[in-house]
Amino acid sequence: MIIIGEKINGSIPSVAKAIAAKEGDTIRRLAEKQTQAGAAFIDVCASVPGEEELEVLAWLIGLVQEVSDTPIAIDSPNAKHCAQAIPLCKKPGLINSVSGEGDKVQQVFPVIADTPWQCIALLCDDGGIPKTAEKRLAVFDRLMQQATAYKIAPNRLYIDPLVEMLCTAEDGITLVTETVQQVKQRYADIHVIGAASNVSFNLPARKYVNQGFIILAMQAGMDSAILDPLNQDMQGLIYAAEALLGQDEYCMEYIGAFRARRFA
Repeated sequence: MIIIGEKINGSIPSVAKAIAAKEGDTIRRLAEKQTQAGAAFIDVCASVPGEEELEVLAWLIGLVQEVSDTPIAIDSPNAKHCAQAIPLCKKPGLINSVSGEGDKVQQVFPVIADTPWQCIALLCDDGGIPKTAEKRLAVFDRLMQQATAYKIAPNRLYIDPLVEMLCTAEDGITLVTETVQQVKQRYADIHVIGAASNVSFNLPARKYVNQGFIILAMQAGMDSAILDPLNQDMQGLIYAAEALLGQDEYCMEYIGAFRARRFA
Protein backbone atom coordinates (compact mmCIF):
# COMPACT_ATOMS: atom_id res chain seq x y z
CA MET A 1 0.00 0.00 0.00
CA ILE A 2 1.35 3.42 -1.01
CA ILE A 3 0.64 5.72 1.91
CA ILE A 4 0.36 9.49 1.49
CA GLY A 5 0.77 11.05 4.92
CA GLU A 6 -2.11 13.43 5.62
CA LYS A 7 -0.92 15.24 8.76
CA ILE A 8 0.37 18.52 7.26
CA ASN A 9 -2.94 20.03 6.27
CA GLY A 10 -4.25 23.46 7.19
CA SER A 11 -7.75 22.09 7.59
CA ILE A 12 -6.54 20.35 10.78
CA PRO A 13 -7.00 22.88 13.61
CA SER A 14 -3.59 22.30 15.21
CA VAL A 15 -1.84 22.70 11.83
CA ALA A 16 -3.89 25.79 11.01
CA LYS A 17 -2.72 27.28 14.31
CA ALA A 18 0.90 26.42 13.50
CA ILE A 19 0.58 28.02 10.05
CA ALA A 20 -0.98 31.19 11.46
CA ALA A 21 1.74 31.49 14.12
CA LYS A 22 4.56 30.38 11.80
CA GLU A 23 5.48 27.57 14.19
CA GLY A 24 7.96 25.80 11.96
CA ASP A 25 8.96 23.23 14.56
CA THR A 26 5.42 21.79 14.57
CA ILE A 27 5.56 21.21 10.82
CA ARG A 28 9.06 19.73 10.96
CA ARG A 29 8.01 17.26 13.68
CA LEU A 30 5.01 16.13 11.64
CA ALA A 31 7.25 15.61 8.61
CA GLU A 32 9.81 13.63 10.59
CA LYS A 33 7.23 11.41 12.27
CA GLN A 34 5.45 10.57 9.01
CA THR A 35 8.77 9.78 7.33
CA GLN A 36 9.74 7.47 10.19
CA ALA A 37 6.34 5.78 9.92
CA GLY A 38 7.06 4.89 6.29
CA ALA A 39 4.93 7.35 4.31
CA ALA A 40 5.74 7.20 0.59
CA PHE A 41 4.73 10.85 0.14
CA ILE A 42 4.10 13.68 2.57
CA ASP A 43 0.98 15.60 1.62
CA VAL A 44 1.32 19.37 2.04
CA CYS A 45 -1.92 21.35 2.00
CA ALA A 46 -2.05 25.01 3.05
CA SER A 47 -5.83 25.31 3.23
CA VAL A 48 -5.66 29.11 3.32
CA PRO A 49 -7.29 31.78 1.11
CA GLY A 50 -6.14 31.68 -2.50
CA GLU A 51 -4.04 34.83 -2.45
CA GLU A 52 -1.94 33.42 0.41
CA GLU A 53 -1.71 29.83 -0.74
CA LEU A 54 1.49 29.79 -2.79
CA GLU A 55 3.43 31.62 -0.11
CA VAL A 56 2.23 29.21 2.59
CA LEU A 57 2.88 26.18 0.38
CA ALA A 58 6.43 27.40 -0.20
CA TRP A 59 6.96 27.78 3.54
CA LEU A 60 5.52 24.35 4.35
CA ILE A 61 7.40 22.54 1.59
CA GLY A 62 10.64 24.19 2.68
CA LEU A 63 10.15 23.06 6.28
CA VAL A 64 9.37 19.49 5.26
CA GLN A 65 12.45 19.29 3.03
CA GLU A 66 14.67 20.52 5.86
CA VAL A 67 14.08 17.28 7.76
CA SER A 68 12.87 14.72 5.22
CA ASP A 69 13.81 13.33 1.80
CA THR A 70 10.33 11.84 1.35
CA PRO A 71 8.71 13.18 -1.85
CA ILE A 72 6.07 15.88 -1.48
CA ALA A 73 2.44 15.57 -2.50
CA ILE A 74 1.42 19.12 -3.42
CA ASP A 75 -2.19 19.42 -2.33
CA SER A 76 -4.48 22.22 -3.48
CA PRO A 77 -7.91 22.57 -5.08
CA ASN A 78 -6.23 25.11 -7.36
CA ALA A 79 -4.47 23.10 -10.08
CA LYS A 80 -2.53 26.17 -11.23
CA HIS A 81 -1.04 26.56 -7.76
CA CYS A 82 -0.08 22.88 -7.77
CA ALA A 83 1.82 23.39 -11.02
CA GLN A 84 3.46 26.58 -9.76
CA ALA A 85 4.68 24.83 -6.60
CA ILE A 86 6.54 22.10 -8.50
CA PRO A 87 9.85 24.06 -8.70
CA LEU A 88 9.80 24.36 -4.90
CA CYS A 89 10.36 20.60 -4.57
CA LYS A 90 13.84 19.07 -4.57
CA LYS A 91 12.68 15.81 -6.14
CA PRO A 92 9.70 14.62 -8.22
CA GLY A 93 6.57 13.99 -6.17
CA LEU A 94 2.81 13.84 -6.55
CA ILE A 95 0.23 16.43 -7.62
CA ASN A 96 -2.99 16.33 -5.59
CA SER A 97 -4.94 16.81 -7.81
CA VAL A 98 -6.64 17.23 -11.18
CA SER A 99 -10.13 16.17 -12.29
CA GLY A 100 -12.49 16.56 -15.21
CA GLU A 101 -13.45 20.01 -13.90
CA GLY A 102 -12.66 23.09 -15.96
CA ASP A 103 -9.08 23.37 -17.17
CA LYS A 104 -7.41 21.54 -14.27
CA VAL A 105 -5.86 18.93 -16.56
CA GLN A 106 -4.53 21.63 -18.88
CA GLN A 107 -2.93 23.41 -15.92
CA VAL A 108 -1.00 20.33 -14.77
CA PHE A 109 -0.51 17.70 -17.48
CA PRO A 110 1.61 19.89 -19.81
CA VAL A 111 3.89 20.80 -16.88
CA ILE A 112 4.50 17.21 -15.74
CA ALA A 113 4.35 15.56 -19.18
CA ASP A 114 8.11 15.09 -19.66
CA THR A 115 8.98 14.62 -16.00
CA PRO A 116 8.76 11.79 -13.45
CA TRP A 117 6.05 13.65 -11.51
CA GLN A 118 2.92 11.66 -10.68
CA CYS A 119 -0.64 12.90 -10.34
CA ILE A 120 -3.91 12.13 -8.56
CA ALA A 121 -7.00 12.39 -10.77
CA LEU A 122 -10.49 12.68 -9.27
CA LEU A 123 -13.43 11.15 -11.13
CA CYS A 124 -15.62 14.24 -11.12
CA ASP A 125 -16.27 16.91 -13.72
CA ASP A 126 -18.18 20.16 -14.20
CA GLY A 127 -21.39 18.30 -13.41
CA GLY A 128 -20.11 17.44 -9.94
CA ILE A 129 -19.61 13.97 -8.49
CA PRO A 130 -21.30 11.37 -10.73
CA LYS A 131 -23.88 9.23 -8.96
CA THR A 132 -23.12 5.96 -10.75
CA ALA A 133 -20.01 3.90 -11.45
CA GLU A 134 -20.76 4.09 -15.17
CA LYS A 135 -20.65 7.90 -15.14
CA ARG A 136 -17.49 8.01 -13.04
CA LEU A 137 -15.86 5.65 -15.52
CA ALA A 138 -16.88 7.97 -18.35
CA VAL A 139 -14.92 10.74 -16.60
CA PHE A 140 -12.05 8.29 -16.19
CA ASP A 141 -12.02 7.49 -19.91
CA ARG A 142 -11.83 11.19 -20.79
CA LEU A 143 -8.99 11.74 -18.31
CA MET A 144 -7.07 8.82 -19.79
CA GLN A 145 -7.49 10.19 -23.29
CA GLN A 146 -5.90 13.43 -22.09
CA ALA A 147 -3.11 11.57 -20.29
CA THR A 148 -2.37 9.64 -23.47
CA ALA A 149 -2.21 12.89 -25.45
CA TYR A 150 0.49 14.16 -23.08
CA LYS A 151 2.23 10.75 -23.03
CA ILE A 152 1.66 10.33 -19.30
CA ALA A 153 1.82 6.60 -18.58
CA PRO A 154 -0.94 4.98 -16.51
CA ASN A 155 1.52 4.02 -13.77
CA ARG A 156 2.08 7.74 -13.06
CA LEU A 157 -1.59 8.28 -12.29
CA TYR A 158 -3.51 7.73 -9.05
CA ILE A 159 -7.23 7.50 -9.77
CA ASP A 160 -9.52 8.64 -6.96
CA PRO A 161 -12.98 7.05 -7.36
CA LEU A 162 -14.30 9.56 -4.79
CA VAL A 163 -15.07 8.08 -1.41
CA GLU A 164 -18.21 9.62 0.04
CA MET A 165 -19.90 9.42 3.43
CA LEU A 166 -21.22 5.98 4.24
CA CYS A 167 -24.14 7.42 6.21
CA THR A 168 -25.62 8.97 3.05
CA ALA A 169 -24.92 6.03 0.71
CA GLU A 170 -27.73 3.75 -0.41
CA ASP A 171 -25.50 0.75 -1.20
CA GLY A 172 -22.54 1.03 1.16
CA ILE A 173 -19.31 1.32 -0.84
CA THR A 174 -20.48 -0.77 -3.80
CA LEU A 175 -20.25 2.21 -6.14
CA VAL A 176 -16.62 2.76 -5.12
CA THR A 177 -15.57 -0.88 -5.33
CA GLU A 178 -17.23 -1.31 -8.74
CA THR A 179 -15.39 1.75 -10.02
CA VAL A 180 -12.05 0.56 -8.60
CA GLN A 181 -12.44 -2.89 -10.16
CA GLN A 182 -13.24 -1.46 -13.58
CA VAL A 183 -10.33 1.00 -13.47
CA LYS A 184 -7.88 -1.81 -12.62
CA GLN A 185 -9.32 -4.09 -15.29
CA ARG A 186 -8.72 -1.45 -17.95
CA TYR A 187 -5.21 -0.50 -16.81
CA ALA A 188 -3.48 -3.08 -14.64
CA ASP A 189 -0.55 -0.83 -13.67
CA ILE A 190 -2.55 2.28 -12.81
CA HIS A 191 -2.83 3.29 -9.15
CA VAL A 192 -6.11 3.73 -7.31
CA ILE A 193 -6.23 5.98 -4.27
CA GLY A 194 -8.77 7.04 -1.69
CA ALA A 195 -9.09 9.30 1.34
CA ALA A 196 -9.98 6.60 3.87
CA SER A 197 -11.42 8.92 6.50
CA ASN A 198 -14.04 10.39 4.14
CA VAL A 199 -16.20 7.28 4.44
CA SER A 200 -16.84 7.70 8.18
CA PHE A 201 -17.84 11.37 8.41
CA ASN A 202 -20.76 11.94 10.83
CA LEU A 203 -20.52 8.43 12.28
CA PRO A 204 -19.51 7.40 15.80
CA ALA A 205 -16.41 5.25 16.42
CA ARG A 206 -15.09 6.23 13.02
CA LYS A 207 -11.96 4.09 13.18
CA TYR A 208 -13.95 0.87 12.70
CA VAL A 209 -15.62 2.17 9.54
CA ASN A 210 -12.28 3.41 8.19
CA GLN A 211 -10.62 0.06 8.86
CA GLY A 212 -13.44 -1.91 7.27
CA PHE A 213 -13.32 0.34 4.23
CA ILE A 214 -9.58 -0.14 3.75
CA ILE A 215 -9.90 -3.93 3.72
CA LEU A 216 -12.75 -3.96 1.19
CA ALA A 217 -11.15 -1.29 -0.99
CA MET A 218 -7.82 -3.15 -1.07
CA GLN A 219 -9.61 -6.32 -2.09
CA ALA A 220 -11.21 -4.38 -4.96
CA GLY A 221 -7.81 -3.14 -6.13
CA MET A 222 -7.06 0.09 -4.26
CA ASP A 223 -3.29 0.25 -3.75
CA SER A 224 -2.78 3.65 -2.15
CA ALA A 225 -4.46 5.85 0.42
CA ILE A 226 -4.28 9.27 2.01
CA LEU A 227 -4.25 8.59 5.74
CA ASP A 228 -2.47 9.05 9.04
CA PRO A 229 0.71 6.92 8.89
CA LEU A 230 1.13 7.36 12.66
CA ASN A 231 -2.00 5.29 13.25
CA GLN A 232 -0.47 1.95 14.18
CA ASP A 233 -3.82 0.12 14.17
CA MET A 234 -4.34 1.12 10.54
CA GLN A 235 -0.75 0.30 9.62
CA GLY A 236 -1.06 -3.19 11.10
CA LEU A 237 -4.35 -3.74 9.33
CA ILE A 238 -2.88 -2.75 5.96
CA TYR A 239 0.16 -4.99 6.28
CA ALA A 240 -2.06 -7.88 7.40
CA ALA A 241 -4.49 -7.32 4.50
CA GLU A 242 -1.64 -7.28 1.97
CA ALA A 243 -0.39 -10.61 3.31
CA LEU A 244 -3.88 -12.13 3.25
CA LEU A 245 -4.41 -10.92 -0.33
CA GLY A 246 -1.21 -12.62 -1.48
CA GLN A 247 0.65 -9.34 -1.99
CA ASP A 248 3.37 -10.04 0.58
CA GLU A 249 5.47 -13.11 -0.19
CA TYR A 250 6.06 -15.19 2.93
CA CYS A 251 4.73 -12.23 4.99
CA MET A 252 8.15 -10.59 4.85
CA GLU A 253 6.77 -7.04 4.66
CA TYR A 254 4.44 -7.75 7.58
CA ILE A 255 7.29 -9.14 9.68
CA GLY A 256 9.63 -6.29 8.73
CA ALA A 257 7.08 -3.63 9.60
CA PHE A 258 6.41 -5.28 12.96
CA ARG A 259 10.11 -5.39 13.74
CA ALA A 260 10.37 -1.72 12.75
CA ARG A 261 7.57 -1.01 15.27
CA ARG A 262 5.20 0.48 12.70
CA PHE A 263 2.50 -1.42 14.55
CA ALA A 264 2.32 -3.47 17.71
